[in-house]
Amino acid sequence: MERHSEFTPLESGLAAQIRARLGELRGTEARVAQVVLDRGADLVHLGVSDVAALAGTAPSSVVRACQRLGFRGYQELKIAAARHAPAATPAPAEDGDPAARALADTLRAAREALDGITATLSAEELRAAAELLADADQVVLVGSGLSGAVVLDLAYRLRALGLRVDAPADPLTAQLAAAGLPPTGVCFAVSHGGATPLVIDAARRARTAGAAVIALTSYARSPLTETATCTLVAGGQDLVFGLETTASRLAHLAVVDALTQTLLVLRGRPAEQALGLSADICADHAY
Repeated sequence: MERHSEFTPLESGLAAQIRARLGELRGTEARVAQVVLDRGADLVHLGVSDVAALAGTAPSSVVRACQRLGFRGYQELKIAAARHAPAATPAPAEDGDPAARALADTLRAAREALDGITATLSAEELRAAAELLADADQVVLVGSGLSGAVVLDLAYRLRALGLRVDAPADPLTAQLAAAGLPPTGVCFAVSHGGATPLVIDAARRARTAGAAVIALTSYARSPLTETATCTLVAGGQDLVFGLETTASRLAHLAVVDALTQTLLVLRGRPAEQALGLSADICADHAY
């Protein structure tokens, strides 16, 4: 289960910013980032040497890790932690009730993932992805494992807006579909960690064909983001062991909602007409 901390957690947006970059950190830098997340807002009471000791490294490594996380140094990170300290929350449920603990952990992870989206995804990035889709002659969606649920939801929404969408369930068919995209097509790849070989291979085939690639992932740096034309980052590292992508899937679905709403505005009348047809079809199958 989740590692519970006696310290005050970081504000969700700041925590999301750090988690989004965990995938690009290794060794001592990764340990420094974990100390930052573990200690949270209580970093204000620690100096750079204290963090170095907790991470088992040198102060210079702490500074480098902070710079990799997007700060000028440890002092700027500490100021951000103090400035954005969250308000006090009620005490968590007793550990003696596993159902109460599981519910509290899951809901907290979901809230943090959703609240952190604005720290990792800008309106400009969302609009850029929507513009690529709006101009696309054909869209291929790829994703495996638990990301498959996001792909299915996205496929339904894009079709309802009138786009030509292919979301192959078979990985080999997905490779063929991505490789066959025209330069005016888009491959939309969904991967929590951004390191799923089947998804990355499809994205690379699409780029080789000259098509654009939109990546929806939880980390700012990964093999998938290196391939992507446009990257949407949301979710970050989940907090409940054994449910590694649950909170991230919720964040990804929220991004899908925002993306389709943006796309509806960009496509205008054709999208509205397609939505009308979708509503008629749904009405025919409702009691």
